Amino acid sequence: MNRRPYVFAAGLFLALAASAQDLPRTPADYLRRMDANGDGRIDEAEYVRYMSQGFLRMDINGDGVLDANDGPMRPGARPVRLDAFQRDLIRQFHRLDRNGDGYLDARELSQPPR
Repeated sequence: MNRRPYVFAAGLFLALAASAQDLPRTPADYLRRMDANGDGRIDEAEYVRYMSQGFLRMDINGDGVLDANDGPMRPGARPVRLDAFQRDLIRQFHRLDRNGDGYLDARELSQPPR
């Protein structure tokens, strides 16, 4: 079973859940949140940094692994390492980058990955 889509979905949920009362409402809002350098587009590093925030918040003991030491896990769930989580985010970034220019714009952020 390919778990990557689930890992990405969990990452997105974690990143968004951290600030539920202040959720972005449009693709342009997401772009502004992720765009650390203000150039109007998201590079791979900005994407990974933003999408990793939820993981880092949930990693209570700061060991780079989400496991039972950080809180209850669903039965049968395996620990998730930050480096593996971020590798999946990088793959996701490149699936979203439909035009292959190395950046995401608001339109690409709003598309489902291929």
